[in-house]
Amino acid sequence: MGSRASTLLREEEIEEIKKETGFSHSQITRLYSRFTSLDKGENGTLSREDFQRIPELAINPLGDRIINAFFPEGEDQVNFKGFMRTLAHFRPIEDNEKNKNLPASEPLNSRTNKLLFAFRLYDLDRDNKISRDELLQVLEKVDVEQKMSIRFLH
Repeated sequence: MGSRASTLLREEEIEEIKKETGFSHSQITRLYSRFTSLDKGENGTLSREDFQRIPELAINPLGDRIINAFFPEGEDQVNFKGFMRTLAHFRPIEDNEKNKNLPASEPLNSRTNKLLFAFRLYDLDRDNKISRDELLQVLEKVDVEQKMSIRFLH
């Protein structure tokens, strides 16, 4: 699988992704391998269903919202570059110090971009506001998850 991933991803694509996301060459290659293993349709894109097969997302109370973050509005597939752009929000901020050669624009994993990303997880109707109902939905999901965990532990 690893050799398949490295042969399908061209060096110039890796360099472009490195510049945009701050991921290293080896991280990109490893994530491409994971991407292709999730791509059950073998068409170079992932669907929501592909993401739902990831156990960590399936059990996360905010899993649906995290999955939706990978898909631009109106889209039902994400390609590798879009996948990497979204994952870049999860990189530690300290990594920016190691990647001083990135473009002058603010890194995807900057504090500001992380806050915007987190905000969008709560703003379900994408009206640039978090309504009381949207916040309650999140709190209820987390509360249900906590109650289930407590029952499991006892």
